[in-house]
Amino acid sequence: MRLVVTGREGQVARSLMEAPLRCDDIEVIALGRPELDLARPGTVVEAIAAARPDIVVSAAAYTAVDQAEDEPELALAVNAVGAGKVSEAAARLGVPVIHLSTDYVFDGTKRSPYVETDAPAPLGIYGASKLAGEQAVAAANPRHLILRTAWIYSQFGRNFVKTMLRLAADRDEIPVVADQWGSPTSAYDIAEAIVETAAKLHREKSFARFGIYHLAGAGDTNWSGFARHVLESSRTGGGPWASVRDIGTADYPTRARRPANSRLSTSKFQAAFKRDLPDWRQSTERVVRELLSAEGTRAG
Repeated sequence: MRLVVTGREGQVARSLMEAPLRCDDIEVIALGRPELDLARPGTVVEAIAAARPDIVVSAAAYTAVDQAEDEPELALAVNAVGAGKVSEAAARLGVPVIHLSTDYVFDGTKRSPYVETDAPAPLGIYGASKLAGEQAVAAANPRHLILRTAWIYSQFGRNFVKTMLRLAADRDEIPVVADQWGSPTSAYDIAEAIVETAAKLHREKSFARFGIYHLAGAGDTNWSGFARHVLESSRTGGGPWASVRDIGTADYPTRARRPANSRLSTSKFQAAFKRDLPDWRQSTERVVRELLSAEGTRAG
């Protein structure tokens, strides 16, 4: 099975390329700039066709949440028009597309975890652009899986876990928001789920349960609880540690508003694909160990 992934530098794309995924007979091909540039839609169809995919994974995106407020045209070009072109390219080749989306399509006012049928209501440009991308992907290719996920972290790129470890190396205390809740999700766990899901689509040509699914780490916490677990895992592994001080969203103003509740129900995904992602604590500990190990290797 040939899995063609858009984007080379994103956390999920890197995990698909570099993590030791438990799946035989799979070839992962990552496409990125300049041959595939979502801001230049004319590059998309040709680049994907040349890669001869069995499944297309639409992982590339504009992810600068705050910067998007000042660059709405670019965010929409990449996340909506570009994503639609990726889906169209897959449709032209007669193959399914697996598209990654986000909890930011919701406003966070619901008290319980969001389900797929809840009405989206994005708070900012980033969320609006990703919602438009979902709509474009669905319109271009009936054989689509749209996977909404949240709070992604990994050993790759920039993310919350790496930020906490970096700050802990220089500070005794770190203020972290305590009134936003969600489900931290390992990019490696997402990548494993994508590979298994893609294999099912490739194997079962009559698969008909296409649509939107939520995919996130099991369990939930707030940002400060996430930070505490990261730092305790680091201390256990001999890495940096700092205390965490709870603050409110109002104490940490950002250009774009964040949803207070980013919890996603994954029951629909579990029913369709017979798997859940691991508990976020377990996966966080794994990523912290890998980061500390890599740091020790560099130091040596």
